Amino acid sequence: MIHTDETTQETVKTLEGLISILEDGKLGYTNAAEHVDNLAMKSDFLDYARERALYIVELQDEINKLGKSTDTSGGGPLGALHRTWIDIKSSFTGGDTEAIINACITGEEAAIEKYKMALEENHLEHSQVFVVSKQLNGIQNTLSQIKMRAN
Repeated sequence: MIHTDETTQETVKTLEGLISILEDGKLGYTNAAEHVDNLAMKSDFLDYARERALYIVELQDEINKLGKSTDTSGGGPLGALHRTWIDIKSSFTGGDTEAIINACITGEEAAIEKYKMALEENHLEHSQVFVVSKQLNGIQNTLSQIKMRAN
């Protein structure tokens, strides 16, 4: 794909939207870890938060490769839709493990949806598609692990 200013802007907007989702996930998992008593679960949630932090850096690197700085203030249309984690944070306050797990499942399902949208929009270069697809795969694996805890 040849990058014009317009396509570069679309690409950056898409990647910033994913970064917003990842920021939410990182916060969500950190919050979840603070509210569960089970030490193994606490450890898993902190691992998921660290994984999100790594994903953020990877996407910021992709934006930097386009010659753009990573200002995550907007997030474009994907960012506007990413508020699921924030909206469900209230379920953590009760410390109910089942509610926390369900909130994490909801958050991950929303993230997966946004990642699929980002790939379908077709604004990404081959290297970006690779990074986004790899992260999507990781998020889907995390979702599977969390769902196993719900049973």
